Amino acid sequence: MTEKPVEAKGICKRYKSFLESSTTVLQNISLDIEEGEIFGLLGPNGSGKTTLISIFSTLIYPERGSLFILGMDARRDNGEIRKVINISTAKPNFPWSLTVQENLRHYGMLYGLYGSALSRTVGDQIDAFELGDFRDTKFENLSTGLKQRLSLAKAMLNHPRLLFLDEPTTGLDPDISIKTRMLIKRIHQEQNISVVLSTHYMPEAEMLCDRIAFLRKGQIVALDTPRNLKKHLGLGEKVVVSYEGPADIRALESMPGVLGVKAEKGRLEIMIDRNEDSLDRIIKLFCNARILDITIKEPDLEDVFLELAR
Repeated sequence: MTEKPVEAKGICKRYKSFLESSTTVLQNISLDIEEGEIFGLLGPNGSGKTTLISIFSTLIYPERGSLFILGMDARRDNGEIRKVINISTAKPNFPWSLTVQENLRHYGMLYGLYGSALSRTVGDQIDAFELGDFRDTKFENLSTGLKQRLSLAKAMLNHPRLLFLDEPTTGLDPDISIKTRMLIKRIHQEQNISVVLSTHYMPEAEMLCDRIAFLRKGQIVALDTPRNLKKHLGLGEKVVVSYEGPADIRALESMPGVLGVKAEKGRLEIMIDRNEDSLDRIIKLFCNARILDITIKEPDLEDVFLELAR
C-alpha cells in the first residue's frame, strides 16, 4: 500500500516576537493529500498558505499536531523526507553570478549527483524546461519568467515524489503565467508526482487542482473539489436574459431551482441550481415578451473565494 504524500492532524503554529505577544498563524489544520493529485491551498495574503507549505516541506516545525510525509515522521525523518521532496517558491533567488547551467550543476551536487549522472540530469532539465538558449546566461540577466522556469527545473533535479509550489506565478505577466501553468500540468502528467500548490489566483487553481483547501486566518474553512465547492455553496449558473415586454418576476423568484434574481429594466440576472430543470420554465415566463439575448455563465472559483472570504 502506497503511503499518502501528506497526512496532517491538528497542526498549529505560532510566531513569537520580543515586542509583541505571539500570533497564531495556523490553527488545527488536518488534511490528507492523496497520491498523484494536485492539491491546492487557496486564501488571501496572510491566511497561512506559505507557513503551511514550509511545515509540510520540513523547513519549520509546528508547535502541536502530527505530520507524516510519504509515510515518514516529519520531525524524526526529515533527512530522508528531504531526499524525495522539493520546492519552488515565488520570486526564486539563486547565486546571481552563476549561469543557468552552473546553478543547476551546483544544486545537483547538493542533491548528491556527480559525474555523468549530474551532467545527464542537468541536460535533461534544461531540455525539459526549454532553457537551452539560456544555459550560459547568468541568473541576474534572466527575465522573471525564466527565473521561475529555472526554479522549477531545480526542483525536479532529484526526481521528487512530492513537489511543493508556493505561488509559482506571482509577479509574472499573464501570458507567462499561462505558460508556467501548462508547464506545471505537463510535469505532473509526465512525472506522475504529487503536487501541493499554494496560490491566490483563481484561474490557476481551477486549471490545475484536483482538490482545494481554502484557508482564512490560519484555519481551513472549506476543502473539496472545485465542482463540489461551487455546488455546496449554492453558487449556481447565472442566466442573463435581455428582453422587451412584460415578465412575471414574482413568479420567477418563487420558482423551484431559482436561487436569486436581480432585475433591471429589460434585463434579468437569474441564479439557478444546475441540478434543477429550471431553464425551460424560465423561458416560458417570457411568453408575452420578446427575448433579445440569453447567456449562461457557470460559477468559478472567484465566486467561491468571495463567498468564503465573507
